[in-house]
Amino acid sequence: MTAVKTRPIGRRFPDYGWSWPTGGLDQLLKAVLLSDEGAARAHAAGWLDENDIDHVSFREHRLLAAISDRFGRKLSDHSAFPRLIGLQKMLWTKSRMAMREAEPALLAMVDAGVAVMVVKGASRVAVNASAQRGRVAHDIDILVQPRDMRTAFDVLREREWQIATGVSPQYLRTRLASLRSMNFFKGNFGDIDLHQLAYDGSQRSAEDDLAIWHRALAAEFSDVGVVVPCAADRMALAIAHGGLDAHTHSDWLVDCAVAIRGGDVDWDVFLDVVARRGLAVAAAVALSYLVREIGVAVPEAALAEVVAMADRTGLSRWSSVLQAKPRTDFGRLVWLSRGLAKQLRLKRKSGRLQQEPPARAWRGRKAAGKPPKTNAPPVFSQSIPCPSTSGEMMLDVIVRIGVPSVRRRIEMEINAGEDHVARLRAMAISRSGKERVLHFRGKVTLNGDGQALMLEARPSRQFRQWHDDATIATYGALPFALISAAFSPLR
Repeated sequence: MTAVKTRPIGRRFPDYGWSWPTGGLDQLLKAVLLSDEGAARAHAAGWLDENDIDHVSFREHRLLAAISDRFGRKLSDHSAFPRLIGLQKMLWTKSRMAMREAEPALLAMVDAGVAVMVVKGASRVAVNASAQRGRVAHDIDILVQPRDMRTAFDVLREREWQIATGVSPQYLRTRLASLRSMNFFKGNFGDIDLHQLAYDGSQRSAEDDLAIWHRALAAEFSDVGVVVPCAADRMALAIAHGGLDAHTHSDWLVDCAVAIRGGDVDWDVFLDVVARRGLAVAAAVALSYLVREIGVAVPEAALAEVVAMADRTGLSRWSSVLQAKPRTDFGRLVWLSRGLAKQLRLKRKSGRLQQEPPARAWRGRKAAGKPPKTNAPPVFSQSIPCPSTSGEMMLDVIVRIGVPSVRRRIEMEINAGEDHVARLRAMAISRSGKERVLHFRGKVTLNGDGQALMLEARPSRQFRQWHDDATIATYGALPFALISAAFSPLR
């Protein structure tokens, strides 16, 4: 890289310093990252003087765990020290339990021939096991290659990991090629995010999707042989996932600083990834903060190139600067502007990889006329006998459902063994809590074997515990009575 001096970075919009962390967040980051231990400890003590650990968010808790790990008993003279140590132990324990719950599934994937890459916080722990005391990783993010997605999915399903959304495994399995990632949980602590692409849809690069695997390094995570992204990729991933999310979790900046200070970052690779993934503005915000405010030693030429790339992004720079600004600094105008910018990015992000088979749901409508009465008790699943014919037919399903007094989605599916047939959806807009009679109509393909279809009620979301009545009313599966199910030829 040619020696070039970086232009001054201003703190006024739309320059990158406008999106630097400020206030308490800046204090916490400096307490974790400043090389001068005395200055860092002063920032930690200052934050503890001004804030109550019990009344801050998980974002602050993650950084407080790193502060506790760094200073330990050096903060013992502060009145908040016992609470700080207790918080750090609690977060560490939850991370350890999450790792322990995930280990058998990860090992089974590896045994099945799947190359497992751990990313985000898990990759930092895999590179340096001692980091787990200061780096919270309650969810384990793993990346597999698209060809291994089905195997990894089946491993999790066979070991009774629950899909976080309310859809059935049959539905999801038919759409694996169209999904970038999905979340699974098990027990009280198990939490795995399964990805087949490392970046979201607004940061696409088919060439780099392959290159990240070629640059990966062997590592060990909770006694499982895995791979991790190289240092340049770990830093780029941290910026991609954290740099446009209003510092929801600001320990991504700590991950960047750790990668840089490790001395293993290939800056040419990093610059190439930033260019391919469209990360220049988020990278300019992150690196300029780490250099100017923290004193992290980034090569001047690398910082200058990132800033120059960001300067060339035109009006999209404004959008990215808005999305990078910490949430705690939002005024009303910033909130509205950032919200619009984020929605535009999410629209680009949400594009599916493939669209096969089509996933259009059958929409429920109020049944016409007066449906026949049924004394059948409400159930969560009901078989539908099929005619012994093959080919496409229309299926009309009428169900009676008692809906709680909340606005919510009504979710159902039709499956045949391991095969997904159709997803049925309706909205309960009124909060009347009245019973609904809904008519669903759609096309099905029969294979002539006469196998019955299964109509199932599905939750709109999954939870570890279903003890709260309000949660059940809003998201739980709704029992139904099947009034009729009639097949008819296509017209």
